[in-house]
Amino acid sequence: MTAPDAAELRRRTRDLLAAHPPATTDRTDFLKARFDAGLAWVHYPAGLGGVDAPRSLQPVVDAELAAAGAPDNDPRRIGIGLGMAAPTILGYGTDEQKRRFLRPLWVGEEVWCQLFSEPGAGSDLAALGTRAVRDGEDWVVDGQKVWTSSAHLARWAILIARTDPDRPKHLGISYFICDMTDPGVEVRPLRQITGEAEFNEVFLTGVRIPDSRRLGPVGEGWKVARTTLMNERVSIGGARIPREGGMIGPVARTWRERPELRTHDLHQRLLTLWVEAEVARLTGTRLRQQLVAGQPGPEGSGMKLAFARLNQEISGLEVELLGEEGLLYSDWTMRRPELVDFTGRDAGYRYLRSKGNSIEGGTSEVLLNIVAERVLGLPVEPRNDKDVAWKDLAR
Repeated sequence: MTAPDAAELRRRTRDLLAAHPPATTDRTDFLKARFDAGLAWVHYPAGLGGVDAPRSLQPVVDAELAAAGAPDNDPRRIGIGLGMAAPTILGYGTDEQKRRFLRPLWVGEEVWCQLFSEPGAGSDLAALGTRAVRDGEDWVVDGQKVWTSSAHLARWAILIARTDPDRPKHLGISYFICDMTDPGVEVRPLRQITGEAEFNEVFLTGVRIPDSRRLGPVGEGWKVARTTLMNERVSIGGARIPREGGMIGPVARTWRERPELRTHDLHQRLLTLWVEAEVARLTGTRLRQQLVAGQPGPEGSGMKLAFARLNQEISGLEVELLGEEGLLYSDWTMRRPELVDFTGRDAGYRYLRSKGNSIEGGTSEVLLNIVAERVLGLPVEPRNDKDVAWKDLAR
């Protein structure tokens, strides 16, 4: 069967709009109809939100829907599900898992979070100690996770846990889907330097997960997790933004609107960062084009590195540009937001929030290693724990 072309996708989109006019159709009902029509992810298989079309044709559908005023699925609120859980489920899930999880995930009926990092396994994620022990048709999970965005909102979580402590750390891990409403799951807020608690720590005590919610073979969770991590870095560092989108936008607006703040030094720094932000934006566009041909690779790590550095340098420049105003902080109220907002609120918020960009989604130090080894082909860093059983590692 021939894959739909751009004209066919336009026709299908217009049929969807005719059958479900956005102005008179309930938002959720419209999104469900869009998914069922194969216009959610056009490159996904038929029946799973797509029509087996080239990924490059998704903008054709999006443009038609935007012109008609159709609702989107609030991608910032469900970014972990869209950017990390969905491609992992598509790659490793059973047919039953794909049918159960992908539709409510894309529609936004079910929010997802990521249970990967631990207090003793952040940068060295494969050293994680959360245990999953087989008990009949279930796995019993005990441990602690940390830096979990949206855990206070999530219904489901992607979880990696150690299932065989007698094997080396990368080989004794399995990958699961965890129901965040199950007994034994406790979510506690972690208040950040910004004042809010978008992150959480999650305690798992005797949580029972059916084996039917395992993704991939037992003991191959690290392989599955790498798919998640590569997609995570692309979703953070390679997001589609317009020119002067992201962190550079507010600084450029302030520069134009407040000429009394300008100095020669700040002008030179702003020009340099504006150019670098535009280069990063165009590189992200090229990266997304490369994704059309296959799976995300280590290039996403390079984009995420640039994203973190630029956000921190640009937000620092913004605070300096504003002078005394830049020292103000409008609201340090403790709250638990529904989405991660890297660029929202005021200059003080942007400056503080950007400090986390070089930690979340893989620390910059780890990503530098990935780029060095997998992109530049430099010698692999010596690792003397690679063939040692996890239980024998010093902790």
